[in-house]
Amino acid sequence: MAQESTQLADRYRRIAQQLEELFNTGPKATDDPIARMASTAALLQHKMPHFFWTGFYRREDGRLVVGPYQGPLACAILPGREGVCWACVQRKESIIVPDVHAFGGHVACDSRSQSEIVIPVREPAGNIVAVLDVDSDQPDAFSETDRMGLTRIADLVYLP
Repeated sequence: MAQESTQLADRYRRIAQQLEELFNTGPKATDDPIARMASTAALLQHKMPHFFWTGFYRREDGRLVVGPYQGPLACAILPGREGVCWACVQRKESIIVPDVHAFGGHVACDSRSQSEIVIPVREPAGNIVAVLDVDSDQPDAFSETDRMGLTRIADLVYLP
């Protein structure tokens, strides 16, 4: 188990380095958060075998509006204050849900989702402006290693 955790942490470290280089160097560098979200979702979905759906929900006018994502069709808007994404915003912290069916108020955009992790995305002043949402079609698919790796990656959306 410890070796798997170390390998997963190393994979997150490599993904973060790749995104940092993409965002900050050369002619393809960008500070546009939507472009960064799109690249982040694509790379994570491609590199992480336990990810079923990977994307962002952006805070707009009191709603969470789907942003760039990879995977099956998503809910376009999360208008209420229910679900894991809203819980992340309200608690101002990451949330790991081993069984989405046991999470009160879970919003099921795809019935194949079994577990979920949601990470706040903050702009430079520290306000939560979006969430990075990852679903797995396997129960209990996310660990503290995922939380730490995804937090570092989510921080790259707005920070250099």
